Amino acid sequence: MPPPPALPVCLLLLLLLLAVPRPAAAAAAAAATRPLLFELRARQVPAGALPRPASKLRFHHNVSLTVSLAVGTPPQNVTMVLDTGSELSWLLCAPGGGGGGGGRSALSFRPRASLTFASVPCGSAQCRSRDLPSPPACDGASKQCRVSLSYADGSSSDGALATEVFTVGQGPPLRAAFGCMATAFDTSPDGVATAGLLGMNRGALSFVSQASTRRFSYCISDRDDAGVLLLGHSDLPFLPLNYTPLYQPAMPLPYFDRVAYSVQLLGIRVGGKPLPIPASVLAPDHTGAGQTMVDSGTQFTFLLGDAYSALKAEFSRQTKPWLPALNDPNFAFQEAFDTCFRVPQGRAPPARLPAVTLLFNGAQMTVAGDRLLYKVPGERRGGDGVWCLTFGNADMVPITAYVIGHHHQMNVWVEYDLERGRVGLAPIRCDVASERLGLML
Repeated sequence: MPPPPALPVCLLLLLLLLAVPRPAAAAAAAAATRPLLFELRARQVPAGALPRPASKLRFHHNVSLTVSLAVGTPPQNVTMVLDTGSELSWLLCAPGGGGGGGGRSALSFRPRASLTFASVPCGSAQCRSRDLPSPPACDGASKQCRVSLSYADGSSSDGALATEVFTVGQGPPLRAAFGCMATAFDTSPDGVATAGLLGMNRGALSFVSQASTRRFSYCISDRDDAGVLLLGHSDLPFLPLNYTPLYQPAMPLPYFDRVAYSVQLLGIRVGGKPLPIPASVLAPDHTGAGQTMVDSGTQFTFLLGDAYSALKAEFSRQTKPWLPALNDPNFAFQEAFDTCFRVPQGRAPPARLPAVTLLFNGAQMTVAGDRLLYKVPGERRGGDGVWCLTFGNADMVPITAYVIGHHHQMNVWVEYDLERGRVGLAPIRCDVASERLGLML
């Protein structure tokens, strides 16, 4: 089961850097050691004022991490959610041909307007993929391969499997399989205006796999500074990464997502104090439920019920003297965040919040400061605003896994190393990382 898509967040512009290896085997090997780097700034400027090096994409952090790229011939500009928790990329396809490509970003892709669009027949190897949560099906009438995707929050999409040419910045085109969706339903009233989703997990049909990318990394900025997304291999001597191995059970398990970026969660500390959580609670059970996934497509972090209860109790205990609890048993932000507090309207929470540290095998991630609490939009109690802890109860969604969302990955360099089967983590301000990489103008 894929993790849920990103939940609504405040408007925040984020522009990231992208480099893509060339499709030929030799070129891909060269790109793995010499990735191309280009700078993108977190500010809107006229298109003609931007330099035009190869492989440059614009990202922003608006409800979810999104990327704009060109698809089809002639190219059509589309905006897609960047999601390391999903496999199949998909686009909402318009029924009509529409006009030509180019121009401003569109909210749907027009397959009839593209000379390189091709449907995937039922008998193809791609249609027999078993990596997807719901295997593709054959449409007996059209003999086309059909796909249907659904997520834990109730959003879904349905359509046909197809192939098309994806142009990343000014880089070489890549023909890749994707879902050409006739319908897409989003339960969120504040859903981002995108044409689809760019799947980045380890499945055979993900964009990462089809582009033969064996390593990629990113730094998500917490404000309007330049962030970085890097596809390909690069040694960064100024950035000492701590690695934790990707976790894979010895045998296939029914509730374990084997193509997710799963790591081993060993413990949680609040303000330096270890939580009394048995190791068995943090590890997958005999069915595979309870894995820990690093996911750019989910906003906040979700913990399974027992671990969440321990975190809620200790965080509330340590903050009780100076952070009043909401004390409303009927309120849960986004139906999963019920560790909430009252803060005088117009003020920020106290700076002395106890940090929450997630402990992995060989690495750790510390969530501190303004990443710990999130102000609930429009929610007030008298003269107070409502702020909730950015760790949710997975059992309330429900999700059968621990999910580390992109809000807690801000100002952390996150590297996905598929060659060595590991994830690297290092705290760093994204603007500092950009400057050290020589990306600042």
